[in-house]
Amino acid sequence: MATKKRNKRQTSGLFKEYFTIIFLVILVSFTVLGGSLIIFARDYFEHEKTTLLSESGEQLSQSVAQTVGSDIARENPSHAALMICGDLITTSEAIDADFFICNENGDVQYCRDMRRGDMALYTGGCILHSRIHIPQEILDSLQNEPYSGVTTFGGELPEKYFAYAQAIIISDEPVAYVIGMQPVTESLKPYILAVLRMFGISAAITLAVALIAVYIMTYAMTKPLRQMSEATKRYAEGDFSMRVDVGGRNEMAELATAFNSMARDLASLESSRRSFVANVSHELKTPMTTIGGFIDGILDGTIDEDKQKHYLQIVSEEVKRLSRLVVSMLNLSKIEAGKLSLKRQDFDLCDMIFRTMLGFEQIIEQKQFRITGLENMESTIISGDKDMLMQVVYNLVDNAVKFTPEGGEIHFDVVHDMQKVYVSIRNSGKGISSEEIDRVFEQFYKVDKSRSFDVKGAGLGLYIAKSIVEMHGGAIKASSLENQYTEFSFWLPMQAENA
Repeated sequence: MATKKRNKRQTSGLFKEYFTIIFLVILVSFTVLGGSLIIFARDYFEHEKTTLLSESGEQLSQSVAQTVGSDIARENPSHAALMICGDLITTSEAIDADFFICNENGDVQYCRDMRRGDMALYTGGCILHSRIHIPQEILDSLQNEPYSGVTTFGGELPEKYFAYAQAIIISDEPVAYVIGMQPVTESLKPYILAVLRMFGISAAITLAVALIAVYIMTYAMTKPLRQMSEATKRYAEGDFSMRVDVGGRNEMAELATAFNSMARDLASLESSRRSFVANVSHELKTPMTTIGGFIDGILDGTIDEDKQKHYLQIVSEEVKRLSRLVVSMLNLSKIEAGKLSLKRQDFDLCDMIFRTMLGFEQIIEQKQFRITGLENMESTIISGDKDMLMQVVYNLVDNAVKFTPEGGEIHFDVVHDMQKVYVSIRNSGKGISSEEIDRVFEQFYKVDKSRSFDVKGAGLGLYIAKSIVEMHGGAIKASSLENQYTEFSFWLPMQAENA
């Protein structure tokens, strides 16, 4: 129970970690997007404001120039001043800015606040605009081109303003200057707040949708990992039944497929290991029990003297059987460790088969087997490890003898060409099913014991034979037809590849 809780915390922590990382990435992205939007919006607003001030100031400059240069200004200066103030009021209210006229000294001469409601001018000028003074260096620069931008007019203004300034030219001489201003903070702040409000609402909705999508995707992405974590714990307890769900064709699906494949291999290995332990235990117990029982019988006199030689012969066979099992175990260990090396020499393969068959002469006569094919074999010299290949031939002959019914047939066939020698050993009998034929060379695997009543071994002989043949650069295979025959065949190169 504690393990499951710990696993849940671990997988939950992984899910939270992925979710938090992706959430932070999205949040940072939105923050950067919002900051960029504010910068672009501010630049756009400044550009629009200065453009509008420029267009309005240029029109006002032309209008004032016409008024100043007209006959009305010479005949009735007061009326001309009222017209100029009217233009200033109209233009200022149209774009929500403050336009005024400065003289050549930089002092405000006309502004929108100078005209009274009775269409007369205040005497003494405007208290508000009379405080404004445009520096002479700025006025001098206007003779070349108008000014447009954000400024404080050399510190004359308390804060930054969007400003436009242009000289009023009459007879190629500047007679006055049109100035237009709009406070940056006062005008920009509502615009930025409106943009942020729209962005905030959109971002909140988008973020909510994104978080839901991220939650679902993160949960789905970490699901195989959670299953793998749970499966790993079960595997550690010996339960290899759990598999990870595989979906899609991405890297995670490939990992899940590989994980399931590993689980199947582990399950097969565990099954083989248990079978091997049971088989080896049985293989060791049976001869040791036999040896112990016969020796005790001889020592305590239970077995008569005239029968002692017979039972000692049985003890000798069981000792040899134990010796073969130990040798098989040692060879298996060397094969898996890659320490089994070849000691090549030239020898007669057919002579080896003959000599191996002589070791089974007694049981062949007892069971009245028919041995065919030996009479057709000719001397075949090959290069290889004689002792190892002797073990291959012995295992295959022993396997054929075990599973051939009484009165059955064992057939040998050896043919060769310039490069390879082919050997096959076929025995009659029940055969091997198609489900088992592909597994006979697996280590620790034993075919169904119902095929013979005399099945002894730990399921290592054919695996070792296959390994030895492949070490020589050859190949081995098995074929069978149920209730008819079983055939093992292998080929070997006549000479070593580097010879």
